[in-house]
Amino acid sequence: MSNFISQRVQGIPPSGIRKFFDIAATMEDVISLGIGEPDFVTPAPLLEAGIRSLQEGHTHYTSNSGILELRQSLSRHLEKLYGVLYDPESELLITVGVSEALYLALNAILDPDDEVIVPEPCFVSYTPEVTLAGGKPVTIATHVEHNFQVTGAAVEAAVTEKTKAILIGYPNNPTGAVMSRERLLEIANVAQKYDLVVISDEIYDQLVYGVQHICFASLPGMRERTITLGGFSKDYAMTGWRIGYAAAPAEVLGAMRKIHQYTIMSAPTTAQIAALTALEEGAPYVEEMRNEYNRRRRLIVGGLNELGLKTFEPFGAFYAFPSIAASGLDENLFAERLLQEERVAVVPGSAFGPSGAGFVRCSYATAYEDIEEALRRIERFMRRYG
Repeated sequence: MSNFISQRVQGIPPSGIRKFFDIAATMEDVISLGIGEPDFVTPAPLLEAGIRSLQEGHTHYTSNSGILELRQSLSRHLEKLYGVLYDPESELLITVGVSEALYLALNAILDPDDEVIVPEPCFVSYTPEVTLAGGKPVTIATHVEHNFQVTGAAVEAAVTEKTKAILIGYPNNPTGAVMSRERLLEIANVAQKYDLVVISDEIYDQLVYGVQHICFASLPGMRERTITLGGFSKDYAMTGWRIGYAAAPAEVLGAMRKIHQYTIMSAPTTAQIAALTALEEGAPYVEEMRNEYNRRRRLIVGGLNELGLKTFEPFGAFYAFPSIAASGLDENLFAERLLQEERVAVVPGSAFGPSGAGFVRCSYATAYEDIEEALRRIERFMRRYG
């Protein structure tokens, strides 16, 4: 049957993250610093809202766009946090996680061979999704020397007559980098100069530490050329609920909704009702989780640096991205041996793009005590290889 599979799909490699998860699943006593998922259970009021919705019989489709009350609350939420106002009727769409929102955005704007500039290291789905939408991903490297922030000059150097969009994701997975306002304005200037769309994945927007997250659409002149992607998975510990959103000018949002209508119909009703409660009641829980992530962040970054695994300070998401140069191993061999010899799972940085070579991703979305034990195991490992 392989001859029936499209060349486009054949050309896309499997996710580089899954390999180590699959191996780890067959082993005992593994501490996973690999999975990018909150270890917290969804806060109780959100759980109760979802359960109550099922008990009350809310088990049917919603509007294609999502429950209006949820969109209205989301509109108020984005205006309060970032000063960007979206019309709940025509400029907001509730999706099955940010993954669907990204799929919709790319398919809504791309024609065959349109180019999308993608700074990397980046989330593993970015470049495959561009390809699946018929576009061509044009990757540009970011570097630890610049705190993994992409510069306007680097973006502009990648622009061609076929460039249609810029796809950015900050706070960043896998590096934990957060973009400064200065750098974002550089990208905004390039988008304005070359009339480009900016797709901004802001799924980790509330998980920042000592810095302010800047919504790209809030920058001068950017609301009308930005597709903002966000969701509830990370901020509210709702990964399994599969609920996200897109915010964009009405014409673009309408095109995304059209694809959504034919592909999905509507996001899960139960998850939408829980998401509404998240927006209305979830802020204290977000703060509590953020504070705990920050405690873990300080532990893992300090611990890795002490072991000779030089780690720049991440100010967002829940990832550390240490250089493993001191081990004398490449990132794949480091991850393989660390898992086999010390039962600690990390993800090779090259899974997130070529510029991730020489690094591994360590998630600190796991218990503080487990991170302490993982650091002890990594210390034993580095005595042999460091």
